[in-house]
Amino acid sequence: MKNLYRYIVAPLGLALICAALALALTAWTVQAEAVPQESKPDNAYCLGCHSKPGMIKVLPSGEQLYLSVDADDFAASVHTKEDITCVSCHPTITAFPHQPVTAANRRDYTLTYADTCKKCHEDKIKPDGMHQKLMAGGNKNAPICADCHNPHTQPKLKDSNGNVVFIEKAKIAQTCARCHSTIYNEYANSVHGAAAIGANNPDVPVCITCHGVHEITDPTTNQFRLASPKLCGDCHTDKSMMAKYKLSTDVYNTYVADFHGTTVTLFQKNSPDAQTNKAVCYDCHGVHNILNPKDPQGGISIKENMLKACQKCHPDANANFPDSWTSHYIPTPEHNPLVYYVNLFYMIFIPGVLGGMGVFVLSDVFARLRHTFIKRENRKEKEQ
Repeated sequence: MKNLYRYIVAPLGLALICAALALALTAWTVQAEAVPQESKPDNAYCLGCHSKPGMIKVLPSGEQLYLSVDADDFAASVHTKEDITCVSCHPTITAFPHQPVTAANRRDYTLTYADTCKKCHEDKIKPDGMHQKLMAGGNKNAPICADCHNPHTQPKLKDSNGNVVFIEKAKIAQTCARCHSTIYNEYANSVHGAAAIGANNPDVPVCITCHGVHEITDPTTNQFRLASPKLCGDCHTDKSMMAKYKLSTDVYNTYVADFHGTTVTLFQKNSPDAQTNKAVCYDCHGVHNILNPKDPQGGISIKENMLKACQKCHPDANANFPDSWTSHYIPTPEHNPLVYYVNLFYMIFIPGVLGGMGVFVLSDVFARLRHTFIKRENRKEKEQ
């Protein structure tokens, strides 16, 4: 009996005790490393792993999904400052190990978060916007929020007073260039792009200045075309801004006053969706490739370049055709003096002629009335 206890029962009991201790130790280790599903880890817990550089997952497509997050950039982001946690955007990831990534490629992975931003930024989702329409139509390449705004590094866009914080113009254009690289290259070589990208000039327009941000509309529509002169005029009629560059602020008024502008304005007011072949600003100046008017290669203040612009609509235009254009200046003794003095002559001549005729007519009417009155009085005297 003693041998039975010594060689069988005692070792078996010891083995059971060791097994129990091992299970307890394992349970304690798992409890220390994993977070129960009902609790939500804070950002520090997630960054404990994800702040390590070089975290990469290879997707079935062979593409690499980068999982590292720079802790300093994340701390400076608007989401961290607004106490948004990792699990606010990744609600299904609350413990380690995570659920396996099922996306076949990086784009599919990004699209799994297409509606995540909507939880907090529903007012920025514009169903009529061009990007939203493309996505709704099944275009997987249409940008979603995270394509333009990196959620881990996005800075704050408004200050404490609600004013939009200045963002480097170059960064805005480069964000759009991720999808629109061909247009970006044209813009980078234009008078606007060179100032924005090369000098970070706050006055020049970038993509969102003309196209908007979240409510981007289709720029190929007749409605956009008819509204485009006013779009250009918003900057080019700003006297304080244009004074810095010695540019005329009469650009919009002189356009509206001529045949092209008058027709376009009437179309915009009465038939905003109608098609017209009358020239708008970008027909002459270009769209994304606008050059300095004095640029010898394409500046339209050069007569030869202006003629080429005119011949797009007027193929029979000869070398003297551009002479009728006053370069968006209201005629003055300095700009277009001949037109100015002819206008001045008619401003004096026409009122003088019409005024003289008016005096003549009024004097004739007065004389006739006086003559009639006198005849009537003479008749009365005779009758008496």
